[in-house]
Amino acid sequence: MVDSVDIGLGEINAVPVETLLSQFFLVIAVVLGVFAAYALLLGFLSGQTDDKRRKHDLRNILRFLFIIVGFVGVFGVLTQQYLGLFFSLGIVGFAVTFALQQPLFSLIGWMYIMIKRPYSVGDRVAIEGSKGDVVEVDFFVTTVWEIGGDLVSSNQPSGRVITLPNSVVLSSHVYNYSYQEFPNVWNELSIQVAYETDMEFARQLMIEEADAYLGDEMERAIERYRAKLAETPVELEVRERPSVNITQGESWVELTLRYLVHPRQGQRVRNELYERILARMNEHPDRVAFPVSRSR
Repeated sequence: MVDSVDIGLGEINAVPVETLLSQFFLVIAVVLGVFAAYALLLGFLSGQTDDKRRKHDLRNILRFLFIIVGFVGVFGVLTQQYLGLFFSLGIVGFAVTFALQQPLFSLIGWMYIMIKRPYSVGDRVAIEGSKGDVVEVDFFVTTVWEIGGDLVSSNQPSGRVITLPNSVVLSSHVYNYSYQEFPNVWNELSIQVAYETDMEFARQLMIEEADAYLGDEMERAIERYRAKLAETPVELEVRERPSVNITQGESWVELTLRYLVHPRQGQRVRNELYERILARMNEHPDRVAFPVSRSR
């Protein structure tokens, strides 16, 4: 009678190699299965909307959820044989967690952004002295295309990219200029005239030009603004049309036109309004005078 021959592959740290290989291929299967499920679900849900902001947020949320699922799956496969090992890794993991507080705070910041929505992709924001348009919100950082800054003098793109840790939203003010609930901001245009000016005429002229240029659009935005105000305890009088405030200076009077505009159109609208108003005023030199010491 011939004795049976052990054709095993041996052991590594008292663990059969066959077992290690089995665990390895199971881990690969779990990873591939999770990735395939993620890709299929993302493709299906992305096809349900054309909104780029929703697609961006959907992709990040699904990535986060499936990463957790993947870790749990891999952990479940490996802990069948290595509970002691994972106990040791848990102690190491605690130490690593303590050492990596900033990345963890950034991950918590990302969760806060996804839930509370202080801003989203496409919004124009100002955070800790940085201002620009949000182009990416990842697990740890927010990427912003800068506007303004020390390279340009107006709210125009500078060409630079700003990377902010998501943890900054937990401890800093966030200014959102194009919040989805109300994507408009108040803007002002000031013109200085002499005391000899017919103030009521000049004031009405500025209102007429602004009203002709953006009155209907502003009225629709004001309706939305009032609807948002009605949801709060704030009582605020909001005019439907552009208005002009008058301020006295030492040798001139400043007429300040106040109107509502989309933040990305602010500079263009201000330039257009200034040209239209100045042209109208120059048509009436007998009623509108400018300070002698200042050019038109």
